[in-house]
Amino acid sequence: MNFRFTIALIACTLAVTVQFPDFNSTSTLSAAEKKGKATAKKPGWRPLKDAEFKLYKQTDQGDLHLNIYKPADWKPGDSRPAIVFFFGGGWRSGNPSQFEPHCRYLASRGMVACSAEYRIKTKHNTTPFECVSDGKSAVRWIREHAAELGVDPNRIVAGGGSAGGHVAACTGTVTGFDEPDENKKVSSVPNAMALFNPVVDTTETGWKGGPQQLGERCKEISPIHFVRKGTPPTIIFHGTGDTTVLFENVERFTDQMKQKGNRCELIPYPDQPHGFFNLSRNKKNYDDTIEKLDAFLTSLGYLPPQK
Repeated sequence: MNFRFTIALIACTLAVTVQFPDFNSTSTLSAAEKKGKATAKKPGWRPLKDAEFKLYKQTDQGDLHLNIYKPADWKPGDSRPAIVFFFGGGWRSGNPSQFEPHCRYLASRGMVACSAEYRIKTKHNTTPFECVSDGKSAVRWIREHAAELGVDPNRIVAGGGSAGGHVAACTGTVTGFDEPDENKKVSSVPNAMALFNPVVDTTETGWKGGPQQLGERCKEISPIHFVRKGTPPTIIFHGTGDTTVLFENVERFTDQMKQKGNRCELIPYPDQPHGFFNLSRNKKNYDDTIEKLDAFLTSLGYLPPQK
């Protein structure tokens, strides 16, 4: 079956209709699955250049890895801040290479920086619910292996863009979706979040296709519905011209965060579209978002002040 990803823009309203694959329908199952056979494991992505490639999770659909960049002066016994990025792609496509430039930069500033693989529709025939589970597993794995990685378990940041921003936001907000065989004594909640045009509302209010594509469970992975006092400090970068994930969604999320007494910085980029922050798309915007991310992490004590 060929899946279609169609974006219908309605310029005269604040609504946007995004037609993702029907994650809620058994019609998306492969022929083998319909015959009762297990889904074959899919090959993953190639390791990113110069990165350590570490297995963090094994699933029925395939193994998942972290691409890890360490500072040049890293040594065993370090206690560095860490960040893990999740790529965008509508929960159905994408590549960890999206955040390679961010990882390289933050490693040069002293962080252990990771770009994570997670299950997606086109490779693994999975839904956004599995994406959220994988995001939580990645944060937990980094914290559980902090000593090995030279990481401070109390300074772990989750970051990502678009659907990957949703995954990152869910790690800091949404409850549940922990794998039964993982050590629940080790938290899967990051200490801070860095979100680039993220999906923060998967109900009809924020995404018209939410109830149709995710069914009655759409609120279960909707970050805005899980904001509470103590949600990790967050910075959000978002273009006001984004017609895929509307700017008003992150405005509502930011308001919710502040009402609960949490720190949330929303950085608007006037008239900029979805994906404006990627180095491959706009170096000026990439440089500006990196500079502001650096300042945010410095304010948390995760990075030293710029010289």
